[in-house]
Amino acid sequence: MRPLARLSSPAARRAFATSRPHLAAAAAAATARSHAQSNSPAPLNPRWLSELQTRIKRCASLGLQGTQKAELEAVQKAVDGRWLELLAGREGFLTGPGWRGLDRHTVTWGDQVRHVNNVVYNKYAESARFNWLSNFATTIDPEHADEWNAFMTPKDVGLIMRSMKTDYKFPMAYPDNVTVLHKLTSKPDHGSDYVLLEALLISHRFRRPAARCFEDIVVYDYKTAKRTALKPYMVDKLRETYDAQDRCRAETEQRVRELVGVVDRLERAA
Repeated sequence: MRPLARLSSPAARRAFATSRPHLAAAAAAATARSHAQSNSPAPLNPRWLSELQTRIKRCASLGLQGTQKAELEAVQKAVDGRWLELLAGREGFLTGPGWRGLDRHTVTWGDQVRHVNNVVYNKYAESARFNWLSNFATTIDPEHADEWNAFMTPKDVGLIMRSMKTDYKFPMAYPDNVTVLHKLTSKPDHGSDYVLLEALLISHRFRRPAARCFEDIVVYDYKTAKRTALKPYMVDKLRETYDAQDRCRAETEQRVRELVGVVDRLERAA
């Protein structure tokens, strides 16, 4: 190993002097990150929704009156009316019109053998992915509707599933309804020849995720029998969608923190 140069040499002094601003900048950045982490709110329990619902019921039993009662009722109305938007939006899943690949799909008795068969979870995700992509043709980018629709058929440029990994959270069973949402897990760029998606399968009966599917999908040119890049207009719309997911995540996180904060305050005041 080459020995370190002595700081007394001119070259070493110049090198040390040159590196000092970079070291100072790195130290300042590390300090800023440390302060940001220390000032950031504590992470919520992964089961924050069920926990919040339990706390709301507990507060309702305390006999709150006046303004406090009205505040609690407003929180309960927000949670009961928009629990799915809060649960999924906090993770960046878009839940507005057109974005729900399956919306309150009925879990049938035939889907199960004591509980919903694991293969059926994947079928839910596959159907939802088709509808999620169809939304680009019907709502997001109708100017290229024909191209988006062709994107889902094995004729020209289309999609081929490279891999699909499913994490099962709990066994759904009849009767129930399931909503399935998709989101991009990476931001495509011009030249991308694949799309990475995550699907979230949500049980309405239990108001919690039943499964997650992670999908790695290749863009394929069926005419040349080779992988190919996404078309530029597709990249643009997918990138816009990814940015919308980030905004949704931040806005929903703020809303959830506000609701939790109200309950915190009511519990302390009771």
